[in-house]
Amino acid sequence: MNSAPDVVLIQGRTEDQKGLRVLRARADRLELGEVRPLEQGKPILGDVVKLEPRPGLPFVCDVKTEFRHPEAAQDTAPRRRHPGPAQVSSDAYRSNWDAIWSQRRSSEEPN
Repeated sequence: MNSAPDVVLIQGRTEDQKGLRVLRARADRLELGEVRPLEQGKPILGDVVKLEPRPGLPFVCDVKTEFRHPEAAQDTAPRRRHPGPAQVSSDAYRSNWDAIWSQRRSSEEPN
């Protein structure tokens, strides 16, 4: 059994108000994350944990890992798949792309 403490500090609710933002300290590292209730039919994206609030410190909880997700156990360091900047494609990016380039295409078409 690992004797290193596994503790979370609850920072507040998530934007959608369905989970909690946490700072987790375990195995000589700090991790930012979220905890959310399990939902029937939804995939598990991380570890399944049980939080036990400390007496007198309701925002500090000891963590008991019930299930460790196989992919979550791997090294969490970011890996670069290709050289160059990150490739980001959001809804705003797509709508701006269409606004700029769709005008050019329509002006190049024969009348």
